[in-house]
Amino acid sequence: MILKTKRYLPRDWNVHPPYLYEPYRSTVLRSPRKPLIPLSQTLSELTGPVYGHDAVAPGDDDLTANAGTGGEAIGERIIVTGRVLEEDGRPVPNTLIEVWQANAAGRYPHKRDQHDAPQDPNFLGAGRCMTNEKGEYRFVSIRPGPYPWKNHYNAWRPAHIHFSLFGQAFVTRLVTQMFFPGDPLLPLDPIYNGIPDEKARQRLISKFAHDISEPEYALGYRFDMVLRGREETPFEVKK
Repeated sequence: MILKTKRYLPRDWNVHPPYLYEPYRSTVLRSPRKPLIPLSQTLSELTGPVYGHDAVAPGDDDLTANAGTGGEAIGERIIVTGRVLEEDGRPVPNTLIEVWQANAAGRYPHKRDQHDAPQDPNFLGAGRCMTNEKGEYRFVSIRPGPYPWKNHYNAWRPAHIHFSLFGQAFVTRLVTQMFFPGDPLLPLDPIYNGIPDEKARQRLISKFAHDISEPEYALGYRFDMVLRGREETPFEVKK
């Protein structure tokens, strides 16, 4: 019997943002100046601890109501859904996804965020969910607002949501950002444009999904994440 195997596609480092991208000013100070030294992973790093369903409580996937105040977040409600996939299109189940974002006025609920915009006491700004057996995830939130960030003169970040994906071990974590279609700030954003490949940048933009939208409640957006291969999503990864 002849077994056919799929050709392994190595990670394309041109897809991911470099450590040093001078228009993104903070990378000038924090990027390494010497070649990185790979460290071998130990058995404990590869086998645990593992995040799973126990890490997600009921309501964690609803950022409009998970602040514990009894009130509802202010802003345009959105539903975000998508799939986490391997390079060959196979779904990745039981993946813990954490999200965090600014509120509708473009402010994070953090003491270091001193942007002159209103806080929302009913918005925690963070949530989590798990992928199901089909690799699907879903959460409810409000559309975040843009905000100034002093990277350069009159610099504003486009509306975005941060994603963190945990795999089968503690060290298998990937971080990325999701943007919204038609945002006029995208061509001006050094973080978004730090990704060398234009097609890869486009994979960070969610797609409006009318079939996900719920009547008189929220608009829907679809955002798939591919872990590697020709269609891989740009992540903040270590080389």
